Amino acid sequence: MNTDTVTQSQFVSLNGSSAPVLSRLSYVASEPFAVNIAFRTERGRWVEWTFARELLVTGLREPAGIGDVRVRPDLSTDEGILILEIESPDGYALVEIEREDVERFLDAATDLVPLGTESDRFDVDAFIDEITNV
Repeated sequence: MNTDTVTQSQFVSLNGSSAPVLSRLSYVASEPFAVNIAFRTERGRWVEWTFARELLVTGLREPAGIGDVRVRPDLSTDEGILILEIESPDGYALVEIEREDVERFLDAATDLVPLGTESDRFDVDAFIDEITNV
């Protein structure tokens, strides 16, 4: 068991489809500022997006994000749903995910790396090596 990683799978609604899609939220302590969400495709592959953990935390309370990923509570129809909007040059997706699932995931991630302590776990030298050795 890896104690530096939090992974949680759940079914979500994608673009209002009635058929749920398997998704996976993950958090790795060595990348403390980021979370990852992946969606299982019909062909059994995973499509993944990485974005700021803080965006997900803030999105539980109020609309957050102005770029490719936006998160907001769905207060208009169901307070138990969190809306995740993902946009790229290739398309747009609106994901409806159970708020409790996100809260449970973030609680586990925060137990691993408390909010505000991300800098203590971030290896700047390794990051610089990674981006300069491409």
